[in-house]
Amino acid sequence: MSDRAALPRVVPFLAYLSFIVIADVLGRLGVAAQDLRWLYAVKIAVVLGLLLYWRRSYTELLWTPLGARAILGALVSGVVVFLLWINLDASWMRIGNPDGFDPRTDGRIEWSLVVLRIAGAALVVPVMEELFWRSFLLRWIDRPDFLRADPRLASAKAFAISVLLFGFEHNLWLAGMVAGAAYSLLYMRSQSLWSPILAHGVTNGVLGLWIISGGHWIYW
Repeated sequence: MSDRAALPRVVPFLAYLSFIVIADVLGRLGVAAQDLRWLYAVKIAVVLGLLLYWRRSYTELLWTPLGARAILGALVSGVVVFLLWINLDASWMRIGNPDGFDPRTDGRIEWSLVVLRIAGAALVVPVMEELFWRSFLLRWIDRPDFLRADPRLASAKAFAISVLLFGFEHNLWLAGMVAGAAYSLLYMRSQSLWSPILAHGVTNGVLGLWIISGGHWIYW
């Protein structure tokens, strides 16, 4: 039962990560970096397709009102994480030097790429990642039949491991850990996965607007 429950929460995440390898292979085969930008559309389409395919499995996404306080807390948390994200960027807080996602062609922004990137990052990625990191991993570390686990009772061990791994999934590892801790606490406190999904979406959405406003492409 636990394996069947894990699959819909793990596979979309692994599919998302697999595009790192796909992009690398295509680049080595000579595909131009500008053309590889459109691979993001394929990546988001694949992840969204998997989420829709397994949509009936996500019992934790059954809608229940969060309440004004929980919504406000998620919104504020999302903005605070964004502010920390763009400031926790010293050289020792980074892993590697990614090129980022530059939507410009000959100096002009391709707005279709911008809309695609922000929509994917703010609407699809938060659902996929929260299903994996918070709903699955945070609870599975304590209990293999994770769907029966109460997020409020997540152990310090589960919290620490999931936050550390979430951090090192990102180039800005320290900012990633801060974000992982914030989203985990929101989930544990509210018991609703929609709380960290909302905060995560706000962080990614505001980050996207900030990137476009100042041309901070490396943060993508």
